[in-house]
Amino acid sequence: MIVGIPKEVKDNENRVAATPATVHALTGHGHTVLVQVGAGAGSGMSDETYEAAGSQIVRNAAEVFENAELILKVKEPLPSEYPFLRPGQVLFTYLHLAADKVLTEALLSRQIVGIAYETIETPDGRLPLLEPMSEVAGRMAVHIAAMYLSKPLGGRGVLMAGVPGVAPAVVVILGGGIVGYNAARVAAGMGASVYLLERNLSRIRYLDAVLPENVTTLMSNPLNLESCLRQADALIGAVLIPGSSRLRKNPAL
Repeated sequence: MIVGIPKEVKDNENRVAATPATVHALTGHGHTVLVQVGAGAGSGMSDETYEAAGSQIVRNAAEVFENAELILKVKEPLPSEYPFLRPGQVLFTYLHLAADKVLTEALLSRQIVGIAYETIETPDGRLPLLEPMSEVAGRMAVHIAAMYLSKPLGGRGVLMAGVPGVAPAVVVILGGGIVGYNAARVAAGMGASVYLLERNLSRIRYLDAVLPENVTTLMSNPLNLESCLRQADALIGAVLIPGSSRLRKNPAL
């Protein structure tokens, strides 16, 4: 198979769909891999490292799409990329079609075989391609919250860890999945007082056992939510609704 890796064109998207190690694995199994010039630059991966791993470096996205049977991307195609898509081509990327009617219609009209990372599911219900990005999102969320709590950015001037004689920030996290767990770990590690709300009792028991003592797990219901919100310095939403358009609001995806 000919596998194509174009450079991402979405604003501020610096990720690349495959590392040199992935390219090496694909070429080792007999596949041809085409990588657009500069595709990995934003992630610190040079064209030379891709060539050393066995890929062919091509000049532009048009050449990648024209020759590849399988396209690997990070983000969904933008309108500037629609003309490159051709019938029967397999597109493997984050798609989030529930939030994008225009993209959905474009893929249908061009008869693309679209496989969305966020829909790949294991027999036990895990989302293995969504999980790593959820880990990143959960950890980043706390750092961003800490930044915006500062006075210069309009916050309350609350320090996550507090100082002797001053209470730490109160961080409320809605959802105890991958995002919520990682957010709770980082917030607790920074010294915040953390409340994590979750609806699944088995998950609550697990989280209560593995998270630090400055994380309080609560059953997610209107009464607990209202009580937590009244004292929260930072609120982190970490609820996953599969297929929901709200997934698009996760900046790490």
